[in-house]
Amino acid sequence: MSFPIRALRAAAAALVLFAVVLGIFTAGAYVGARDPESLPGPIRDRVIDRESGGAINEALGVIRDLYYRDPGEAALVDDAIGGMVEKLDDRFSAYLNPKDYARFQQQQDNRFDGIGVLVGEDPLGLRVSRVYDDSPAKAAGIRAGDVITAAGGRSLKGLKTEDASDHVRGPAGTSVALEVRRETGGRTRTLRITSRRAPVQVPIVDSRIFREDGQRIGVVRLAQFTNGATAEVGAAIERMRKKGARRFVLDLRSNPGGLVTQAQGVTSLFVKDKTVVTLKGRTVGTQTFETVGAPILPDAPLVVLVDRGSASAAEIVTGALQDYDRAVVVGTRTYGKGVFQRVQPLSSGGALDITAGQYFTPKGHNLGGKGTKRGAGITPDVRVEDDPRTRRNEALERALEVAAKAKPGR
Repeated sequence: MSFPIRALRAAAAALVLFAVVLGIFTAGAYVGARDPESLPGPIRDRVIDRESGGAINEALGVIRDLYYRDPGEAALVDDAIGGMVEKLDDRFSAYLNPKDYARFQQQQDNRFDGIGVLVGEDPLGLRVSRVYDDSPAKAAGIRAGDVITAAGGRSLKGLKTEDASDHVRGPAGTSVALEVRRETGGRTRTLRITSRRAPVQVPIVDSRIFREDGQRIGVVRLAQFTNGATAEVGAAIERMRKKGARRFVLDLRSNPGGLVTQAQGVTSLFVKDKTVVTLKGRTVGTQTFETVGAPILPDAPLVVLVDRGSASAAEIVTGALQDYDRAVVVGTRTYGKGVFQRVQPLSSGGALDITAGQYFTPKGHNLGGKGTKRGAGITPDVRVEDDPRTRRNEALERALEVAAKAKPGR
């Protein structure tokens, strides 16, 4: 006797997709540029085929019981959901397995347990691009430019960045033995370092006061719109005001976005009683976000500095401030992301990060292209681009020049 296994797999995938969609649109939504908290209450009930849900478990059960080898039920479900999301052909939508979702939640809170380094890909392992202050890595003597080639006795060569990082991260209080390659004086040597892991809070705001044309200009650079971004930007502005800054640059270059509620909060630091953004989706309806509270800088000359890496929530803030003529936008065109995602936790411990609709600036502009395609983004008022061949920060230099001459309220 034979069984149509391929047909069963296809049926299972289609039915699981139906169940996932059903779960998304009956469980209550929260939206934003990866925002898990902005739409309250459950989504309206929808008419469904109740028999389909049972068929999903039935099909998975047949595969589990009759397939010639054990496919692993958890792996089967992970692969089915991941495949369905992939078939959406939407680079902004993703299935987060339990490990990925736990990492995502930590990123939104700017925290993790580890040694306190920012790393990038390297053929030999992980290249350290930044060592956070007061971190275990700093205490152990790790420097920017070092390459971590092994962790806990495991070579990191050839591993993806996230997979390699998993060997360095670990519970606070535990230790990890690292092999580190360092170039000094034209020579490469390998160091063996043992670092104790600890809770690490990732800084998302850098601030500094510059002098330009006799003016004190405060520059606030925001890395991402994660939890606490509004409070950190506001605190940085207040510190610089006390030191005499009266003009400001909000640097959103390479800011990939984040929570729409934080975009709402940051915009509220500069304007009052205004619409920040409007979200529209097929099943989530229409929601408008207004500014909240009293702005701390309602009139001070303001420049927003952007580039092609400024996306999502960064574009929401930039678009609102430009629409209200509250800031001069300096830099290049922004990324051009015109859609928002909704994160829906699943009973497995994972989550779906699914595009739920489009967002519009106060003047009704959508910054994306057709569907989920990349669009034109925001056109700067003053165009300038860094020259990668120099060590100068040409874009910031031009932003400071513009800020020194900008009028109050604009």
